[in-house]
Amino acid sequence: MLVNKPLKLFSLNSNIPLAKQVANSLGVELSKCSVKKFSDGEVSINIEESVRGCEVFVIQSTSEPVNDNLMTLLIMIDALKRASVDTINVVIPYYGYARQDRKARSREPITAKLVANLLEVAGADRVIALDLHALQIQGFFDIPVDHLMAVPIIAKYFKTKLKDMDDVVVVSPDHGGVTRARKLADSLNTPIAIIDKRRPKPNVAEVMNIVGNIEGKTCILIDDIIDTAGTITLGAKALKNMGAKEVYASCSHAVLSGQALERIEDSPIKELVYANTIHIPEEKKLDKMVPLCVGELIAKAIYRIHHNEPVSVLFD
Repeated sequence: MLVNKPLKLFSLNSNIPLAKQVANSLGVELSKCSVKKFSDGEVSINIEESVRGCEVFVIQSTSEPVNDNLMTLLIMIDALKRASVDTINVVIPYYGYARQDRKARSREPITAKLVANLLEVAGADRVIALDLHALQIQGFFDIPVDHLMAVPIIAKYFKTKLKDMDDVVVVSPDHGGVTRARKLADSLNTPIAIIDKRRPKPNVAEVMNIVGNIEGKTCILIDDIIDTAGTITLGAKALKNMGAKEVYASCSHAVLSGQALERIEDSPIKELVYANTIHIPEEKKLDKMVPLCVGELIAKAIYRIHHNEPVSVLFD
């Protein structure tokens, strides 16, 4: 006789607000666990309810502090495995170290692959990620990876925000992001433009050319990660200097390290629209920052996995 496995949803400490949104969308309570640190910094985890035979989902973004959040996730996976759960599904809204996905120079590590190995060895049975920096990271795993996209959510926001799509252009901040920009442009039924950057010689400022017509247009810059905000703010200034009417920026992961907030505040960007894969405290938010919730999207993926339904319908 087949028995449905009970679902347990755990949140670690990186993005508890997002985990609560996922739980509310699923109509379940977050399961109880405690994460503590010893005086020397070692992590201690205690699962405070029975999980034997359950299908468990653990939500943890490996954002700042990256190493602490990653180690906490690995320890949680080990604890669940030793507690005799049926399956361990790791939900990583933001996958840290994703930018180290290849050897660009001699003697460099491929840390995105190392993280994949660590998760598998710890005992993860499945990974659910959102907008991986490089699609090939899915191949770094020998377990199933469900790769969700924030573009439909971003597109839905701009369809409501901008009434006249005839004057809108989606802009990729570099050549590497053209595929992402094309997906958003297709959703909005708008043309795209590309910022072509080149440095003539060392220590000489970058020269920016715009491939596409942006004069008098409302531009939507889209990137997967905004970290120090240097690329996105320089791109916004170039667009304004070359005749753009307004510039919006959007991303899946707002890392916002270093001088990012100051650069965004001082830039011509009208709004920065971002998915809430990384928790940003209220004191770090600017008036021009608009968070979009991906909790419902993640909840739908969890529901479909738990009920053995296809997840592919969520990829578009």
